[in-house]
Amino acid sequence: MKRGKLFVVATPIGNLEDITFRAVEILKDVAFVLAEDTRQSKKLFDRYEIKTSLISYRDQNHDRMMGKILEKLDMGLDLALISDAGTPLISDPGYRLVKDLREKEYEVFSIPGASAVISALSTSGLPTDKFVFLGFLPKSDKKRETLLSKYFELENTIVLYESPQRLVKLLTLIQKEFGEVDVFLAKDISKMREESFFGNCNTVLEILKDRDFENNPHGEFVCVFSKKV
Repeated sequence: MKRGKLFVVATPIGNLEDITFRAVEILKDVAFVLAEDTRQSKKLFDRYEIKTSLISYRDQNHDRMMGKILEKLDMGLDLALISDAGTPLISDPGYRLVKDLREKEYEVFSIPGASAVISALSTSGLPTDKFVFLGFLPKSDKKRETLLSKYFELENTIVLYESPQRLVKLLTLIQKEFGEVDVFLAKDISKMREESFFGNCNTVLEILKDRDFENNPHGEFVCVFSKKV
């Protein structure tokens, strides 16, 4: 019997209409869907009348779930993997699963779609020919500075995620240590409160200060930086 396939399916990052026809069909056709948070994913499934069973899959239960996943694939059943929002594995669960399946020579296919990283970069107005995605930075200021310094020296545009509670601290660090850096911040992409900020670190810090952002942090931020050379 031919073994089943895993489809890594991108889902909306905000607006539920930001999903491809193919993604919806795949989610309807597979035997079951591995989801980061089944309660969150059910909103999407209800919107598109997807009846497929949702199974909780996270890094924490990978070892326990792997045997069941292999059993289903060996029965010839196709499965799908989704995260809460956007493209799975991009700072979301799934790497161990895809790695293990690749090593065991199972087929894994991408069903492309929304990605906060690419959405922010493509609208940033900063160089897009060379960029690096750093995910969430370490909490230590020293480790942050070391990592940022390494990639600024390569003249890459840097894309990363940052929590609202640490955003002002990050911008202050970059302004102090790296001088003239252009910055683009994308907040709540494709959601009702979508907003973006563009300028150098000082300009953006002043905007956030005027909004009393440090005392009222909110939103999910993708940060894009490009050092002037």
